[in-house]
Amino acid sequence: MTGPLAEILDGQREADLQRAARALLKEPLLTADGPHADEFRLVRRHAAELRGWFERNVGWTLRTDADAARLRKTPGTLTEATHPAREAARAALPFTRRRYVLLCLTLAALERGEAQVALGRLAEHVVLAAADPELVAAGITFTLERRDERLDLAAVVRLLLRVGVLRRVAGEEEAYVSGSGDVLYDVRRRVLAGMPATLRGPSLVESEDFEERLVEMTAQTALDSDELRFRAIRWKLTRRLLDDPVLYYDDLTDDELAYLTRQRGFITARIGELTGLVAEVRAEGIAMVDPLDDLTDVRMPEQGTHGHVTLLLAQHLARADRPVTPAELASHMRGLAVEHGGFWSKSAREPGAEPVLVEQALVKLEALGLAERTERGVVPRPALSRYAVGDVVVRAPRGAAPGTPGPPGGTPPRHRTRS
Repeated sequence: MTGPLAEILDGQREADLQRAARALLKEPLLTADGPHADEFRLVRRHAAELRGWFERNVGWTLRTDADAARLRKTPGTLTEATHPAREAARAALPFTRRRYVLLCLTLAALERGEAQVALGRLAEHVVLAAADPELVAAGITFTLERRDERLDLAAVVRLLLRVGVLRRVAGEEEAYVSGSGDVLYDVRRRVLAGMPATLRGPSLVESEDFEERLVEMTAQTALDSDELRFRAIRWKLTRRLLDDPVLYYDDLTDDELAYLTRQRGFITARIGELTGLVAEVRAEGIAMVDPLDDLTDVRMPEQGTHGHVTLLLAQHLARADRPVTPAELASHMRGLAVEHGGFWSKSAREPGAEPVLVEQALVKLEALGLAERTERGVVPRPALSRYAVGDVVVRAPRGAAPGTPGPPGGTPPRHRTRS
């Protein structure tokens, strides 16, 4: 088929493929009857092309069946900790260490259990598993007798409800937490089987060091040739451009920087074709900016008190020429409260609220790659200069060519999900 109709059909196919890819980047686990059922159908329709792209360019595998589509993602930076799991997509409370352990124990209990389970019964299995001597020796214990422990288990269950591992049949989690009732769930075993994203099971990893364990669980093959080493570098760089708000050149090894210098146009073009993201290349690094502004889970600027506070603090940090201590930031926040408190919520204006406001703002700035905490204090990162008022002097980065433009400006950076 040729002519205008063929062009229209090709354009529609490319648009559908892009929509499917973006859906997987936002929610790497899609279910047939979940809130993204339309996107799930698009993923199944374009599964072969998507699978090939992700395997070639980032080393991620895509599994699809009648129930779910699962993109098994490995982050470009294994120890990046600014994107914790949350029981809801934009819930305020991130998962703690206790909740992560509970999540693993819950998944193990569900794997061994029946097609239906009550929350109370599930809790009993978790308590038994938590009696493992190694967990006890690590200082992790669960009795689920205290309300805070039951709240943590309820948060884990709500996360599994959101991703489609569980389906609520009767009851509410609040009743279990208060001790006044129970909840019954269907266990969707095929969705459950897709939860692990590691290449090796944790039980097969022998190292006891945390970072070494991460490397072992995600290692692909022995990099015994130049071709495999270059492929590993390309995968890592593409993963970071897809997942991270900003890729800074100073964070790269010499080999990674040299490869990116040679292949930048190819890598960013391939990402743009699949996702619609636009490369913003500056002296300090690269940000893949989303014109549609929906491939993000952390936004800035944002409405509301915390959004306003974060923006004001960002403007202050962008002018800093040295590390700023949390105490100095809290002091500055008191001044901001006097000037802008009339627009803030009542709790934000309370005496002593400054450290909490500063912490909330710093969490967001770190997640967006705009600031970094060090032993000496908070240090602004180059992309933060987009929020400065007036001129900002930015040092030349490692590997920047003469005349290279300054820090990223214009559209704010975005941060992608990594569940």
